[in-house]
Amino acid sequence: MRSMVAGATASSPRLPAPQGEGATSAPPMRYLSPMTDKRELRAAMRAHRKELAGQSPEAAARAAAHVGDLPAGGIVAVYRAIGSELDADAVCMALERDGRELCLPVVVELDAPMIFRRWRFGDPLELDLAGVPAPLPLAEPVTPDLILTPLLAFDDAGGRLGQGGGYYDRTFAALPAARRIGLAYAGQQVDRLPLEGHDIRLHGVLTETGYTAARKV
Repeated sequence: MRSMVAGATASSPRLPAPQGEGATSAPPMRYLSPMTDKRELRAAMRAHRKELAGQSPEAAARAAAHVGDLPAGGIVAVYRAIGSELDADAVCMALERDGRELCLPVVVELDAPMIFRRWRFGDPLELDLAGVPAPLPLAEPVTPDLILTPLLAFDDAGGRLGQGGGYYDRTFAALPAARRIGLAYAGQQVDRLPLEGHDIRLHGVLTETGYTAARKV
């Protein structure tokens, strides 16, 4: 595999090292070359996120303690975590306690923006066209003010590395007024992500260390 980080060997890209037991606030990775194959980058960051999930099982609860710092917005799109994505359950419950309404994304067409249906924590779900848990068709369609999105990596300028399906980027483009917020482990931050023309930057990221607005570029 080609090196993804300046100074790293081809067989061992350098990832942030944990700082003490349960820590996820390691320094961000160094500059990532724009020539990096995104498949390689995703594979490395997916493995790193899995490590972070094992190191800090309390991260989701700690992130939930900071929901009051999120931008204003009455309807918040959340997600149901898959694999090592930061579990959003505690954040969902905190948002509802904060008086915000929730919704979930639904894939109804594979190459189209997602739609959103109103949802309360604990409501029944079914798999959508992409195989992701989503509200039932009878749930009310809504337009979110904030969209919380899972990710593989992020940088301080709002760069986001997703799974590669393009679902969120298409949706962000269709809903430009919605605030785009990543939900992640702090250790998923990198110094700089290689972005392409279709990649849409986040407005900020919520982690177990708090909410941070993206640096303007």
